[in-house]
Formats: sequence, C-alpha cells, structure tokens
Amino acid sequence: MNKIAKLPPEIAQKIAAGEVIERPVSVVKELVENALDAGAGEIGVELLAGGKTRILVRDNGSGMSRADAELCFERHATSKIATAEDLLAIATLGFRGEALASIAAVSRLTLKTSEGGAEAAAQIEREGDALLSEKSMAFPRGTSIEVRDLFFNLPARLKFLHGDASELSQIAKYLTNVALAYPRLRLTLSHGPRKILDCPPVDGLRERIYQLHGRALVDSLMLIDFTAEGSRLYGFASRPPAGRPDRVHQYFFVNSRPVRDKVLASALQQAYRGLLEKDRFPEAFLFLSVPPADVDVNVHPAKSEVRFLRSSSVFQLVLRAVDRAKARAGGIKPVAAARPEGADRTDEPVEYIPGEPGDFEGLPFRVEEGPPGAAAAPAADPSGRRVLGQFADAYIVAADPDGIMVIDQHNAHERVLYDRFAEIDRRRSWPVKMSLIPLLFEMSPAQAVSLEANRTALEESGFRAEPMGGRSFALREYPDVFQPEQALAAFLDLLDEIRESKAEEKKSRMLAMMACKAAIKAGQPLPREKMEYLMLELFRTSNPAVCPHGRPIVVRLSKAEIEKGLRRR
Repeated sequence: MNKIAKLPPEIAQKIAAGEVIERPVSVVKELVENALDAGAGEIGVELLAGGKTRILVRDNGSGMSRADAELCFERHATSKIATAEDLLAIATLGFRGEALASIAAVSRLTLKTSEGGAEAAAQIEREGDALLSEKSMAFPRGTSIEVRDLFFNLPARLKFLHGDASELSQIAKYLTNVALAYPRLRLTLSHGPRKILDCPPVDGLRERIYQLHGRALVDSLMLIDFTAEGSRLYGFASRPPAGRPDRVHQYFFVNSRPVRDKVLASALQQAYRGLLEKDRFPEAFLFLSVPPADVDVNVHPAKSEVRFLRSSSVFQLVLRAVDRAKARAGGIKPVAAARPEGADRTDEPVEYIPGEPGDFEGLPFRVEEGPPGAAAAPAADPSGRRVLGQFADAYIVAADPDGIMVIDQHNAHERVLYDRFAEIDRRRSWPVKMSLIPLLFEMSPAQAVSLEANRTALEESGFRAEPMGGRSFALREYPDVFQPEQALAAFLDLLDEIRESKAEEKKSRMLAMMACKAAIKAGQPLPREKMEYLMLELFRTSNPAVCPHGRPIVVRLSKAEIEKGLRRR
C-alpha cells in the first residue's frame, strides 16, 4: 500500500489559504491591493470584531465582468501576469492570482462587482469551497467584497487570532502605510460605528504625513530626494538631533509597495550613526523607486519582503541620500560636541517636582563643611560606599571597601523610580495633576486604537486623554511626577510602547517607560549631595544591577584588579 497520497483539493486549498491568509489584516491587505491595481481612487474598509466577524472592502476601481467574477475564485487566475518572463518585472501589487481563492476557502464571502457599462453587475456568494448563489443585480462601477466569519472552518487557526483591539491595530497600521503610499487616494476605515481612519486626498507625501501624524512630526523631518544609477530615494526622515526611542515611525516602500527590508533599515541606521543620541532611532518615510527588473517581490507569501539585485547599491543610495539631506537641512549639532575650555555650561537643567519620587530637593542628606576653600569630604553610607565624583556628566564614580564603581546616573535613577512607581501603582495612589490649559496633540490611527484598547490601564497610571474632534486630543490629567512637556511626550511614547505588548507585559513596560522619561539624563551635572542620595537609594532597590529595560547600571573594578594592574602585588 502506498504511503504517499495526493491530498484532496479541499484540503490542499485550505493549506494554501493558510500560507496567504494568516489573520484579518491579511484579508484587508489582499483586497486593498486588488482595489489599487484596479485603479481605485476611493477605498472604504469596514470591520466588526477586529475583522474576525466581518470585513467589507469597497472600491470605485475598474470592476469585473460577470465572466471574470466567476473566474477570479479559481486558484492562480489573474489578469496581471501571463508568462514566466512577467515575473522578472512585476509592476503591480498583486500578481499570483490566489488571494480571492484563499480568502473564499476560509470564510463566508459575498462579491459584488460591475464595470459600469451596459452589462448587469454580478453578485456571487460562497461559503468555504462551496458556491451558494450567483445572480445579476444593480451596482455602481467598482467592487465590494464582504468577508464574514473568517476561519469558521479552520478552528485551529481561529483560536490563534488575537483580541479585537490587536487585530484592529494591525489593520490600522497597514492602512496607514497605504495612505502614505497613495496620497491622492481617499481611504477610510471604520470599526463598528467608530471611524478610525478618514483620509481625504491630498497633494503629496508631506501633507499625508501631516494628516496622519500631525504638525509636530512634520516639523521635525527633512526632505530626502536623491537619484543615482537609475534609482531614486524620496521621502522624509528625522532632522538631527530629532529621533525616537524606537522604530515605530520607520516606513519603507519599494515601488510604492510597503515592505519590511533589512537592507533599507540597516542603511538608515548607519546613515544616522553619530547624528542621534544613544538608543535613539530616526523617523523615516522613505520611497525607493527602482527598475522592476532590479527587485524580486516574489520571495514571501504575503509579499511583504523583497530581494534586491544589487543590495549594496541600495545601501549606498540610502547613505548618500541622508548625507545630502542633512547638508541641505543645516543646523545639525553633534551629539557629543566638545565644550571649549572655560565656556559656560549649556546643559538644560532637569526639573524635579517637589515631594514626588523624582525629587532630590529637601531630602535628608547633609554636607560636611571644612575650612574655607576646602573640598567637601565624601560621605560614606553604613556599607562604606562613598561618592568620589562625576565623570562626563553622566557617571557617578564611587568607592567601597572592595573597589571602585562607575554608576550610570540615568539607569540608576530609572531603577529607583521604577521601584517607587511600582509601589504607587500597586496601591493605586498615583498623584495626579490636572492641566489648567489642556495639552493638545494629534495621534496617528494606530495610536488612537492603542488609546482605546489601553484607556483603563493608562487612567490607572494617572493619564486621562479626551477627543477634541478629528485627529486632535487633549491630555487632561497626568501623573504629578512630570512637567507638562514631559507628560505629553511620555504619554505618546506609552501608546506606542504598549500597543504591541502582551497583556501581562503592559504594566511593567508602562512603568519602565514612565521611569525613563522622569529620570535624570546623561549630560546633567549633579552636586555631590544628589549623587550620594541616588547611590544610597539605588542599593535599596530590588535590582541595583540592571535598569527596568535590562541595561547594566554599575561597572565595578575590584581592589584586587586595581592592585594587579598597578603591580602592587
């Protein structure tokens, strides 16, 4: 008896569908790409339950004839390629002819389409592998596809879907990419009765970025526009020293296709090396135009990755483009500029809020005074630790009976604040400050989704934001450990930080982010009293060795190592 047997078509089709359709955003992506390839100027997406219960994508593109509508559910039926040579220069978003077949195989689907001529529109209903009905109807030019009960016949796949908010966030993120790639497209996204995204057509990319992310981000960007060897890199990226603590606002497009690409990401990071502070990343909205024959888009089932024929040329193009742009932008300040000898300090003071965990003022420390002109003697705590001084306005140098310690002042303060914030949060006793003048800001669609999904956790931590119409919001309350400007920056970073976090990680990541925002920074000179207090508090925390983000706090040089290096024994 043969051990190998050919799978029945209905099983093979579900396996193939699983390669293309992983979650609701996969459905939206395939249907929106088809609409764009059909020349749509307007696309509307409607969802229920994050797309798990219902997805409706409607467009005003070219539509299909009745014959094409019947054929489009056959696997590998496509109008976009005809020969093997066509795969070498793909100019459309879709090309494999398997999206509709894959979606229909794992859902209940209704297609309505019309070319807008004399022929009646077609309506086709399918359930999994079965054709339920086919009829003529009245319908305007374009296509509407409704997908219900995704994975109803694949319970194993269904149980791995995330919550509604998580699935919705992925779709909002994808459609944000589409809106950026097609500024002249009218694009809307609704979730039940709520409008998540409403993008009227605009003239160009800059206007679209403003529409999605607000003026503050637009004002921090510089124009990128560079052409070499038949390829062009166009878009906007951070004007140094602006940047973010993450890569959330890095968008890459190749021939208008949103992609994840290591070559582009690595080149961008190298281009900004030395221009941004440590652990900061540039924001970027970059469009690479290359001859279709120089890029392979047929390397990933979801078409989200590409392979370049000459990746080194692409890498160098990014480096040269950013270098030219920063030269044009001007006003670039070095990240660690040397201060001329005798020059006044220009460090901006870190503000502390009296009576709160971030405060150093009024704390029980005392300075021993000596004769006039004498330096204050380093005070030792009961363990014998004592501060010797500060190095590079960033590190506290201290000693104990066993050797020398170098303490990162920012990481140390982060750990102290994190432990205190965790205790405040456990007791639900956050001191809250109300804004006399509302702190107004704008949010991207993905941030708005994150706010709705995490509103309770944010309010428990002292942040309360209210909608003001459109993309505008107001921060009404915030923890009294922040100044207003710090509070708004911390709130927006929190939305991005916890958007993709697992439920069990959200609280700790929120507290870590808040501690980071409130902590003293590298480059801030500290008087001895503050250094002594910070060292004392650090060694009372739950983990003096590592900050909440996992970075080391203390580097130690033992007495034995010192004596060995100096040949004292």
